Amino acid sequence: MPADENGGVTAATVTAELDLGSLEVREGTGGAKPLTDGDRAQIKKQMENILGGATATFASSRIITSGASGGAIEGSVTLNGKTQPSRLQVTAPGSGRYRGTATLVQSAFGIKPYTGFFGALKLRDEVAVEFEVDLSKAAAAG
Repeated sequence: MPADENGGVTAATVTAELDLGSLEVREGTGGAKPLTDGDRAQIKKQMENILGGATATFASSRIITSGASGGAIEGSVTLNGKTQPSRLQVTAPGSGRYRGTATLVQSAFGIKPYTGFFGALKLRDEVAVEFEVDLSKAAAAG
């Protein structure tokens, strides 16, 4: 793949659209007690109230490879009518499989961080997002 002077791949682009209704809370840290399944259900309901049937989109501007199994994808995320720069850290644990993380700041998208249980539970403004994509099945079906 052609690369620019900084090691970024220039001939590839990545775009993605995410149904925000599919988001799940996996864990919470720093609280007095661990999250229960009931807590997760309550948070999911609140997320649906805040985000509704919204979608988020990501469009890459630069892909940076780092060895054979990872790198970063720089681009922009559009959510709630606002666009912000973002950097996805990506690894490739197997052929056609990718895992990644990104950190999003809710207030940058006009979203007030979640609070619940009369203020006892507060979500930080910065939220870590993890994703996994398996393209090996799509390639085998195509």
